[in-house]
Amino acid sequence: MATPSAMLPLGTTAPPFSLRDVVSGRTYSLESFADKPTLLVMFICRHCPYVVHVEQELAKIGLDYRDTGLGIIAISSNDPVGHPDDAPPKLKEMALRLNFPFPFCHDETQEVAKAYRAACTPDFYLFDRDRRLVYRGQLDDSRPGNNKSVTGHDLRSAIQAALIGKPIEGTQRPSIGCSIKWKPGHAPPYA
Repeated sequence: MATPSAMLPLGTTAPPFSLRDVVSGRTYSLESFADKPTLLVMFICRHCPYVVHVEQELAKIGLDYRDTGLGIIAISSNDPVGHPDDAPPKLKEMALRLNFPFPFCHDETQEVAKAYRAACTPDFYLFDRDRRLVYRGQLDDSRPGNNKSVTGHDLRSAIQAALIGKPIEGTQRPSIGCSIKWKPGHAPPYA
């Protein structure tokens, strides 16, 4: 069953994190992106058909904005015991296959997902220079099987506006995807 994003309130300050990249082993935090005026935090995974549907666009966004003021981090918070395709070695395979130019981290405790109120994969959070939330919502209107092209339109428009310090125009529509796969007894109240 498709799960919508929880739509964290706009203006929320980016919750801190300290997570290890599955490829390099380097630890990343908010401070790792201090030189970037905008930050995109994406909750994704390997097995979800909604993520598989858009994974090429996610990699393309990473490449298109690599040399700009946008910092990007991808996080998988799924329970790797119940979902072995989302274990760090499999996430590393995904990152290498897609040539992600951004860190892809595993949220082992699932506390980062809870802090961001991440509900689904994919779930997107865009923060401004002050690390205040300016966009949370869908990548675009495409979903597996709806025959709409994957363009990244909604997220790209938000990124472009944030990079020049303009307000995000239009209605922010929730992302839709697979639910975060919580460890038994670990699901938050909003899930």
